[in-house]
Amino acid sequence: MKTGKQGVQKKTGLMIVLSSPSGGGKTTIAHRLLKRDKNVIRSVSCTTRKPRPGERNGRDYFFTTPARFKAMAARKQFLEWAKVHNHFYGTPRRWVVEQMERGRDVLFVIDVQGGKAIKKGHREALLIFLKPPSFSVLKGRLEGRQSEKKADLKIRLDNAKWEMREGRHYDYHVVNDRLGQAVSQVAKIIKKERQSGRHPSA
Repeated sequence: MKTGKQGVQKKTGLMIVLSSPSGGGKTTIAHRLLKRDKNVIRSVSCTTRKPRPGERNGRDYFFTTPARFKAMAARKQFLEWAKVHNHFYGTPRRWVVEQMERGRDVLFVIDVQGGKAIKKGHREALLIFLKPPSFSVLKGRLEGRQSEKKADLKIRLDNAKWEMREGRHYDYHVVNDRLGQAVSQVAKIIKKERQSGRHPSA
């Protein structure tokens, strides 16, 4: 909570992390959640990877070069950053803080490395991990995307095994078997945490 000019307490927004292995459905569920809950706004990450078909700069990611990304990291402009699948990803710090101070809940759709980094620096962060029904289902989803070369697909599958182990440390776990049900579960978790008062101001 923060106190405004009139002495009225102003509620700071939640810091919500939504993670899953590649192909786990975090992007799809995030889109559904954002349509459903207008107080939640998505944090847009910077990345050095190339845009996929349909992705737009500034909406899905801020696409940048490795050199510029490293310069931003050196100036500590990221809330968290990591190298994932041979590419850099990072969350711009200033924008997130401004949104939370306005009372908006900021949703981070990021990998497990990023989630752990945020939790380390912000213990009040809410971490939700999306689990596939099984590893074979996850593999089928990734192969069905046909957006990666065989070598890149292997990297993502190897990393997925590690991410599923590390995801056990998250606050909540949701199995993404039926999309609508998974979205409802995530929405209920956020509502519960808003009402709990366990998340102090950043």
